[in-house]
Amino acid sequence: MTAELDFHLDDFEPADADSEYAEQRMWAGELTIVAEHHTTPNGSRSYVVAHDGSVSWGVPGEPQVVAIKVARDLGLNTFTFETAYHASVSFAQNWLIERGCPPDPIAQVRADFMKPADDLTLRIEQQIRASGKQYEVLDTQSSDYDPCETWTLTGDSLAAQAPIRVFLEEGDFDAHTYTMRQGAFADEDAARHWLDNRSDPLPEPPEHRGDAAALRARAALTRSTSASAIPKAGLDTSNAPSVNKAQRPNPRRSM
Repeated sequence: MTAELDFHLDDFEPADADSEYAEQRMWAGELTIVAEHHTTPNGSRSYVVAHDGSVSWGVPGEPQVVAIKVARDLGLNTFTFETAYHASVSFAQNWLIERGCPPDPIAQVRADFMKPADDLTLRIEQQIRASGKQYEVLDTQSSDYDPCETWTLTGDSLAAQAPIRVFLEEGDFDAHTYTMRQGAFADEDAARHWLDNRSDPLPEPPEHRGDAAALRARAALTRSTSASAIPKAGLDTSNAPSVNKAQRPNPRRSM
């Protein structure tokens, strides 16, 4: 993965006015590559996810992650240049995958960027990358400071219940990690009310509640099976060790 953004277009001309405009508005010096893929052997296609530092000088809250697709016509020496801005990397990756980028290479993020904090974050990001056109982006918000977070408000075309979904990404500068969570709402007004107030936890998608209940049931069954496997004490339990409450581990809140 290269450190500097160079599409090698010196010998190419834009195929249309839109491509010329899109290429000219990209300030290479402000772009930091997050993930990239270039086709081989002839390099006719380039797919890039980058952070655009110039956005921080513009309107507060604007998305800072840009997805870029460059297609070169090696016979005519022309190129087309397409871009789209997103609040989070996974939505940018989805945009590129929908435009022909192989999923695996564009999912490989540079090692010096923040890491996913947990497995749930990884699962949600993969869900977004593989979602095709399932999510219609309605709005986004990005913040570099306190709180360090981005959110993407979407409509889920496949949701049987609570079709408005919020994908909330929160960064931890100290740990150099981030989390991604999904919330489900009956309508857009309810989602925006939650985003403005944050008085309650992010509501879990209905389709995930069955999975959580199944996990709890399996955990309970495991505990029950383990307990039954322990030899029971006889009638004389005077020598059985007493339970010391101080030795019991305190439950910790999962992140």
